[in-house]
Amino acid sequence: MKNAVAVAIIFLFAFFASAGTKPKYVFLFIGDGMSTPQRMAAEEFSLKTGKGELAMNLMPYQANTRTRSANAIITDSAAAATAIACGEKTDNRMLGVRPDGSRMESVAEVAKKVGMKVGIITTVTMVHATPSGFYAHRKHRGLSYQIALDLVASGFDYFAGGGTGGKRNDKKDPEYRGDVYDLARKAGYVVAENRKEWEALKPGCKSWTIFADGAMGYMIDSPSTQPTLAEIVDKGIELLDNDKGFFIMCEGGKIDHAGHANDAATSIRDILAFDDAVKVALEFAKKHPSETLVIVTGDHETGGLSLGFAGTGSRLNIEMIAKQKCSADNFSATVKRMLEKDTDLSFEKVKPFITSKFGLVFTGDRNNPMRVSSAEIELMKDAFDKDKASVKQQVSETTVYNAKRRYVFASAVKAVLAAHAGIGWSSGSHTALPTLTTAQGARADIVVGMQENSDIGARLKKMLRE
Repeated sequence: MKNAVAVAIIFLFAFFASAGTKPKYVFLFIGDGMSTPQRMAAEEFSLKTGKGELAMNLMPYQANTRTRSANAIITDSAAAATAIACGEKTDNRMLGVRPDGSRMESVAEVAKKVGMKVGIITTVTMVHATPSGFYAHRKHRGLSYQIALDLVASGFDYFAGGGTGGKRNDKKDPEYRGDVYDLARKAGYVVAENRKEWEALKPGCKSWTIFADGAMGYMIDSPSTQPTLAEIVDKGIELLDNDKGFFIMCEGGKIDHAGHANDAATSIRDILAFDDAVKVALEFAKKHPSETLVIVTGDHETGGLSLGFAGTGSRLNIEMIAKQKCSADNFSATVKRMLEKDTDLSFEKVKPFITSKFGLVFTGDRNNPMRVSSAEIELMKDAFDKDKASVKQQVSETTVYNAKRRYVFASAVKAVLAAHAGIGWSSGSHTALPTLTTAQGARADIVVGMQENSDIGARLKKMLRE
């Protein structure tokens, strides 16, 4: 009964808040690779671990959102970002331009034109597809240096996240004009390259903060030198708040990386961190209820996540993944270092490390849900032996390390944990599943029913021009 009353109050609040004029403050949150299964998995985990429902799932306006691009039913992030930002579909790999190459205008650019300040936030590189969709106009998402030039030219007020992924000074690019960080400084940006410099930023400045040249770390790996997404949004509010308002796009980019890796525990913790950032916006909205619009969406689904697995029947033991203490990427890197130091390292000696990082046990009570079977042991041992042979070959080689070499041990271990938890995956790539878009606040009724991802951008642009 209490829950029903709470939901009714939220809907009444949303109805009156959405009936006003265009919002002064707009927050657009994009979970890269986050569809309904990811949101529900994170909420179930949050509930089972005592942290309650996700704020983004309680937002009263909701829409299933189709994600196909102009030339494919399965979109990539560039086409999806362009649709959300610009309100029109384009081909995969294209940013801020139509399939014929003509330039589009993004909602962030419209916001800037009408006098609002603009912030772009991400946990991956700032020249990655999703953030780029809001300021870049390029025929291919791989043109990182040129995309960075568009960033500098945008005049937006607050960029915070990763850097250029090693492309800041790409002298081979046909449009090369110099180090893009130096170009940003010449254009009036304060370029902060660590947390301390970011914390020192003051309202009134234009800034680009680079917490890592590549993507930022996963939340599960607790990178202490980097702020949380919630902190980055909070700082953005501090820097951007003004009489004419602001537009903030915030991307949880690492959610997609974890989806490609089929790493449920890592994905869920980044989604929870993403939801914490949404909460910051909702807290701000409480102070400006008739002036603030908060929208949360995903650009596409990644991994084909399913909640349910043949071995667990109708049970979903998602709380088991709380036993995982690091990302599969981190686990794999650590095991490789162990093997480089001792190329004869045995699987028996690695078992305690599996237990410490994934919670899987090899002995004791057979009714323990974390106890692995003999078949699962063989699966993990076979994968370990393959990695061992690969590292041994690498150590003995005199050639340059092959970055494309695949390591499979971490994949096997996380697959065993996922099976125990009742989590399945159908793909290591994007899927055509629709995403879920939710909204709350002023004019939140633009999010309703079954819509296209391009409807988000088109409706926001129209609204801001009013």
